[in-house]
Amino acid sequence: MDFWPEFLATSWGKEFVAGGFGGIAGIVSGYPLDTLRIRQQRSISGSAFKIFRDIIANHGPAGLYRGMAAPLASVTFQNAAVFQIYAVLSRAFNFSQSNGDPPSYKAVAFGGFVTGALQSFILSPVELVKIRLQLQSSSNQGPVSVAKRICKTEGLRGIYRGLTITMLRDAPAHGIYFWTYEFMREQFHPGCRKTGQESVSTMLFAGGLAGVGSWVVCYPLDVLKTRIQGETQSSSGKYNGIVDCLGKSVREEGYRVLWRGLGTAVARAFVVNGSVFAAYEITLRCLFSNQAL
Repeated sequence: MDFWPEFLATSWGKEFVAGGFGGIAGIVSGYPLDTLRIRQQRSISGSAFKIFRDIIANHGPAGLYRGMAAPLASVTFQNAAVFQIYAVLSRAFNFSQSNGDPPSYKAVAFGGFVTGALQSFILSPVELVKIRLQLQSSSNQGPVSVAKRICKTEGLRGIYRGLTITMLRDAPAHGIYFWTYEFMREQFHPGCRKTGQESVSTMLFAGGLAGVGSWVVCYPLDVLKTRIQGETQSSSGKYNGIVDCLGKSVREEGYRVLWRGLGTAVARAFVVNGSVFAAYEITLRCLFSNQAL
């Protein structure tokens, strides 16, 4: 009973909880666009409007939220862990700055890079289940049953299918993500990194641009990850690893396939990550203000 009050009294506890609220805001605001992105990456036509129309016609608006329970439950914890790990690492790598100053941009980028690599171990199984749910034609299976089926038919190796490419995507993406946010918030509101006095609009725009920047850089890897993790037991064998998936995808559909769905991903990234950082910063302010009172 005493754990949460004591945990919230620490900087670690506040950053963890604020990150969790950021994760919830990001999932709820961007999940329909994420569903369109996943289906575009696996489709031949790649038309977001056609996919959207088909989902609404066949499954109704609820079809855009299929599979959200798995990431909503896990991404809350995952996002909390990401922001907490990043906060610790960015301070730990901040060798040249005094204690009162914010971490240097180099420390921010390196802390984000390592955070992205570490969080892949949590995110990879979650995204595997989410992708399988988003791609299935029927809606009679939930995340738990899909996860159990993967474990039963493909084993532990199956549940971590796509871990390597998830890590290759997320490590540099998170470095760019946190660096862009810190850099852009300072450009929009000079001095805010030290004072923490930026407006909500600054949080939204800096967070949105951070999301866009990280997605543009890593997007071809995300396309390959979707194709690798989208393979079921019956279709496995089509792609024999990352290089094979790249070669076959480009040979069959051209280099444009690596950027299929980018517009949807960028729109989603701006909305989601603006919401994530705004929710994170506002929650953090509330928690520290309560401590001051």
